[in-house]
Parts: sequence; C-alpha cells; structure tokens
Amino acid sequence: MRKSFKKLLAIGLAAVMGAAMLTGCGGSGGQEGSTGAASGSSDGKTLNFGCQMYSDGVVDPAYDTNAAWNCMRYGIGEALFKFNDEMVAEPWLAESAEHSDDYKTWTVKIKDGIKFSNGADMTATKVKESFDRMKTEGPNGTSAPDKFVPYETEITADDEAGTLVFVLPKADFNFTGNLAHPVSEIINVADTEDFTNGVIGTGPYVISKFTDQTGYSMVKNENYREDVPYDKVEIMFMGDASAKTMALQSGQIDLAENITNVADIENFKNDENFTVDIAAGVRCGFSWMNMKKGPLTNATLRKAILMGIDYDAICKSNLINGLYTAGFSVLPSTLSYGYDKLNNPYAYDVEGAKKMLDDAGIVDSDGDGIRELDGENINLKYVSYENRSLNDFSDAHTQYLKEIGIGVTADYGSSDDQWSKLTTFEYDFNNNNWSTVANGDPTEYMANWYSKSEGNYCGYANEEYDKVYEEMLKTPETEKRAELFQQMQQILVDDAVAVIDGYYNSSMIYSKNVGYAHIHTADYYWISTEITPAN
Repeated sequence: MRKSFKKLLAIGLAAVMGAAMLTGCGGSGGQEGSTGAASGSSDGKTLNFGCQMYSDGVVDPAYDTNAAWNCMRYGIGEALFKFNDEMVAEPWLAESAEHSDDYKTWTVKIKDGIKFSNGADMTATKVKESFDRMKTEGPNGTSAPDKFVPYETEITADDEAGTLVFVLPKADFNFTGNLAHPVSEIINVADTEDFTNGVIGTGPYVISKFTDQTGYSMVKNENYREDVPYDKVEIMFMGDASAKTMALQSGQIDLAENITNVADIENFKNDENFTVDIAAGVRCGFSWMNMKKGPLTNATLRKAILMGIDYDAICKSNLINGLYTAGFSVLPSTLSYGYDKLNNPYAYDVEGAKKMLDDAGIVDSDGDGIRELDGENINLKYVSYENRSLNDFSDAHTQYLKEIGIGVTADYGSSDDQWSKLTTFEYDFNNNNWSTVANGDPTEYMANWYSKSEGNYCGYANEEYDKVYEEMLKTPETEKRAELFQQMQQILVDDAVAVIDGYYNSSMIYSKNVGYAHIHTADYYWISTEITPAN
C-alpha cells in the first residue's frame, strides 16, 4: 500500500502542486476456537459481513468507546433511544421521555414486552443495573460514560410503572441524545458472565463463538420482539479496504462497511451485481496536534503547518476523491453550525507558510532541508492507522510539510495503538476520524478542546473557548446554541488546533445476496433487522 500510495499521490497531486483522507449464549461469551469464517457461499439464511476490527473485538460498553460501538454495531446491544438519519433521538427500548422545567429531572418510560436475548424480561430495575454498572466499571476503562450519564446522577426504577427517573447534577438539554449513545446501551448485568465478549443484550443477534483477531459467529435472538431475517451472521474482521473488496468480489462476504479505495467504489457503483449505499457526512477526519508537550506547543509552527497543506488537492486526488469533502473546521460543513460564516486565516499558501516560519526564526540553519526549533531539527511523530484513508492523509500531509522544511516520522499501527498513544500524549500528530454529533449535537465532541474535560487529549487551553463552551452548556435554545458552536469553531480555527483531513461519507456495499442494507448517518447501526436476504 505504501509504494502504491506514493505513486498514485504523485500522479494525483502533481498538477495541483505544480500550479500552485450477548448475548444469549448464557453469558459464557465463548472464545471457543471457531474461526468465524464464512463458507464463501450464501444460503439466504446466513449473512457474511466484512468489517474493521476495533478494540480487539471487545463488546463491553464499559471497556472503551469502540467496544461500546462494537456491541451496538454487531446487533447485540440496543439503547433506550436511537438516532434517525437527521440525528434526532427517537424512542427505541423506551416509549417516551419527559423532563422537568430545569432539565435536571428526566422520566423515561420503557416499552413493555422487551426481553434480553437469554429470555429475561427487560425491567426498569435491570435497566438501572446496566447504568449502575457503567458508574462502577466505566472509570476502569476509557469509554467515559459519565460524559453521557454523569456518575452523580440519581436513578430510581419503578418496575410496576415501567419508568426510570434520572435526577442529573446539572441541566442537560440533550439527555435523550445521551441515552442513544452506545455507552448507554442496555445489557443484562446479572446474567452476563463474560463482559468482554459475551454481554447479554436486547439486539436481534447473539454471539455463539468468538475467535481472537478473526471475528464472531452469531445466531438470531430467538427472544427478539420482531422477525429476525438471518439465522446466522458471520462477522469477519478485515482491516484492509482491498481485502474487503476482494472478499466481496469473490463472494466470501455479502456485505462490507467503508471500503475506502476510490477506484473500487466506482467499480462497485458501475457493477449491477452490487449496491453502494452512502450516508451524509457528519464525521470529521482530523489530526490532533499535541499542545501539551513537544514542538507543536509553538503556535506559529502549527499555523504554518496548516498553511502549508493543500487540503482541497488531497481530497480531489485519485486516492480520496468522493470519500471526503475538504474543509478547515472541526465541525463538517454539512451541519448547521455556521460553517459558511467562518474565516480561514490559514488557507493554502506555501510561500506564506515559509515566510511565517522564517519571521519566527524557525529556519534551516545547517542546510539539511529541515528547520530547527529550539536548536533541534523538527521531526514530528505522526501516529495514524489504516482505516477510512487515514494513513493516506497522513502520507499526503508529510509530503506537503517536507516542502516547507518540516520533518515527519510515520508511526502507523492499529486503531488501539492510535488510541493508547492519544490518551498518553505519545504523539505530535494523531490522525483519527470522529463522529461530530455522536449524541445528537456537538457538545460532547467539542469538549475535546475544553480545558476542564477529561477528553481533552491534546492539552489545548483557551479561556475564551472555555467561557463560550460553558455558556453553551447553560443554553437550551437551539438557535443560540448554534451561534455559540460557531464561535467555538472560529476560536479553534484561529488557534490552529488540528489538521483537518476532511468530512467523511460512510458507506456500505452489498452483493445481490442481500436484498436491502443501509448505512446510517450515526453509523452505530450496522447489523440490524433492516438488512434482509435477497429472497
């Protein structure tokens, strides 16, 4: 991939640069040694699904954010609420929700007749036990469930009425959105024995076997409240987009998520044997810049870096075209938070970037092609991983930065490597792809740059930003909140806090063995009952 990338990038960018990216197995979990591999043929009763592996396949919502997503994406866990494609939270396991005038007390009515996959009834008490576990186990992982349901929240369950009362420590205008996030999915705590790979949820499918680094074999949940279209689902981990493409073409899998090779996507679009479904882009690909320690604590260096990269050219290159839309803010231009009113002071300007560095005394004094800062060559550690074209973006950024005398060393590994190095500040750049409205609005996402947030993994601190963020937390009116989000974006743009890859469009591609599949705007919902066999 690396050699191929360099050749294609040179072709795609040369012209532009010249001119100017459980279950119901009884809670046993069962690492039983099955490969989880598909047979290569579809009988209409088995769905073979190829996907990226996150968090080593762990499905425990308390483990980390990716593990919570796994649990919901694989059709194991569900939440009280669910996002529609306009990112509005609608009842799922809940029937309704009401709030007090001060938005601190929320009363949620759960649906009658919901069962966990082991046949146990989903009662208000069991729902409370699920949230209580996140209070005790959440601090041991990195899923940070308190961002959605604070640990100080008092929860009262009434089984007879089928209600839960949440008394929050502070007002939350988007609490149903927080109850829709995967870390808030409901599991049967009392009956689950293996929380790593065997949680008991309410979803349509149940894990029967798990093989480390390979995938899951799943069967239909016989206690599900609706008809379940497949008897079995084989989930196969395929981190490389080319592997997904070849598996689809050969018939090894019927369905794949997020193939990122542009040429492959176009081929599938033009092949009547396949269907390509693309969701609106609310994800942002961006590289954190470490402002806690290292060279990027220097604001002038960060600003020159942003000015030295042609994001439009990268997104229009033959490697990225169609997968991302270029942009300069941490919130995508598709969202209604004032992107068109923002000013970008660091538009692509190679000579301007060089002059900015020269004027700041960040120069190449020994003629080796690399500028020095504080007497040492600038050599930035770029952490990235092979998913959603992140490595391709990182390679492209490296090529552009070389042109202005900035040295970069690649540190590419798995998504788990990326996350561990992010949380321990072992990086200069750290490339990733985040859903910007994971709980229905950008509040939780924008906390990434709030100095008082535990999720501030870049060490950024700005009193003005904190003040606007805190005002937003006290503001219920939608239009006023949008204005405050716009102000926060401009502050982050001005302070050059991140290298923006662009805004990603998620996709699913499926063969004629599948009658229907859909990738949602909130891509928490991969395996569901809406995916049906062709017959």
